Amino acid sequence: MVKSTGLRYGSIAQFFHWCTAVLVLVAFVYGPGGSEQRVYSSVHEFDRRLHETLGLCVFALTVIRLLWRTIDAQPKAPSGSRWMDLVATVVQSLLYLLLIALPLTAVAGAWLEGHPLTLVAGVEIPPLIGISHGAGATFASIHKLLGDAIMWLAGLHALAALFHHIVLKDDVLITMLPRWFPGTRARTGR
Repeated sequence: MVKSTGLRYGSIAQFFHWCTAVLVLVAFVYGPGGSEQRVYSSVHEFDRRLHETLGLCVFALTVIRLLWRTIDAQPKAPSGSRWMDLVATVVQSLLYLLLIALPLTAVAGAWLEGHPLTLVAGVEIPPLIGISHGAGATFASIHKLLGDAIMWLAGLHALAALFHHIVLKDDVLITMLPRWFPGTRARTGR
């Protein structure tokens, strides 16, 4: 099932979700972090290139994912309390906002500090804006805070999915798991 139905997400939506989750986690792990001198030191060259490549992949995947959402159906959420529905909507919206804001703050920070984006394939994208070290440092700081925020929010998102699965015993988690994942057919009967 490529497209989503009223009962579960389709394979494309699932791919976008899990691929995004993995890319964000790996980008977080390989983010060199720290001062401009540390980030752009030759010791951290590979980590920075990988981090920047993954960040641009997350950005592209998020844009494609948002476009896909405009033509794909969403599974019907289980009936729950209004506050849970509201929190789920807010968390999901914040995650999308962070998936867009993180790469943009990274690009702005690098370019404002006069650094090109450097990708694993050896491609360099030179700064397309003027240098302002103070503004670049500010964007770099914002990027670091947003990176921490997305990890906390994604963790909350994952805990909520497990809460639905284990405590509420509804199909929220299963709607995003591939059909081949153990227990998804037996539990839902779909």
